[in-house]
Amino acid sequence: MKLIGNYLSPFARRVAISLNELGIAYEMENVMVSKNPEAVSGHNPLIRIPTLILDDGEVLVESFAILDAIDEMAGAEKALVPASGADRRRILKITAIALGTMDKTQWAAYEVTFHPAEKVHQPWIDKNENQACGGLAYLNELVEKAGDDWLGGTDRISQADISAVVAFSFARKIRPNMDVEKRFPALAAFAERCEARESFRKAPVPG
Repeated sequence: MKLIGNYLSPFARRVAISLNELGIAYEMENVMVSKNPEAVSGHNPLIRIPTLILDDGEVLVESFAILDAIDEMAGAEKALVPASGADRRRILKITAIALGTMDKTQWAAYEVTFHPAEKVHQPWIDKNENQACGGLAYLNELVEKAGDDWLGGTDRISQADISAVVAFSFARKIRPNMDVEKRFPALAAFAERCEARESFRKAPVPG
């Protein structure tokens, strides 16, 4: 199968890391949509990444839907989100907060990236960064409570852990002014631990 995207995108990166964790082989087609929209538009009418093309040609879009599909492919014993009950709800809640953190970090960056300097609205940047930091603070507190365990209380890595680390590493990369390593030291240490795993190292944040 082929994953269209890039590892700077937190949404594409969490899919790539999840595929690595599940042992599902894929080929990465490294695409920056802003520079090469044609590479995506023929597969995804939204012209968004990640886009996953399965071996039979079926196309999956949006990271939450792709992750649900690959969990199903992997089976319940390996899935990164529990199948049902309180465990599933807990993992999905943590994952949703991590995903919202990615969104807010990205919107803060987009305000500068896509607007000329005279059109940049600093209060909008501040609002999004404050929301992103709220998400990171929540995840940091979870790490403090978990100690050496996984964030959702699972006996192995889950989507909550993957998405939390991807959100943190993304914020550290594109919004250095947020100083996330100093503000959220427990989460920073947890991210360092996870980023050392092979599944993360095979999908690194670009230098």
